[in-house]
Amino acid sequence: MRLENRFPPPLITGMLMLLMAIGTIFLPREPISNALRFGLGSPVAGIGLLLTSLGFFQFKRAKTTISPVKIEAASAIVSDGVFRHSRNPMYVGFTLILVGWAGCLARPWLLLAPASFIAFMTRYQIIPEERVLTAKFGRAYTDYQARVRRWL
Repeated sequence: MRLENRFPPPLITGMLMLLMAIGTIFLPREPISNALRFGLGSPVAGIGLLLTSLGFFQFKRAKTTISPVKIEAASAIVSDGVFRHSRNPMYVGFTLILVGWAGCLARPWLLLAPASFIAFMTRYQIIPEERVLTAKFGRAYTDYQARVRRWL
């Protein structure tokens, strides 16, 4: 399909964050204090950034491709560290960044952005990645799939 593995997840995340910021012009803000919205939103986004970074560094340490648009170049299955809990911790991290950003912007409707991210990533990124990794690594990858959840 034309959209499969075409757009790097950081680009999609950045575009959604921009659209969410633009959405603040049109959507009413919840009447909560700045201390509360940033006190809740920032740590969630920070945890997301941490998860994404940990996944990135684990891929680098394993000397396998970090590029989600060049899955065929994968040279290893990374299954330790944060990858013991999620097959896609970087995508979970991007989702948490979007959730935290929505919290900081104090507009509940903006939570549609992380939900859209999850749906898009599952269909157009993760499922195609799984096909390639199963073809490339066979049983080693299907065993990993059986042990570790796709998201959380």
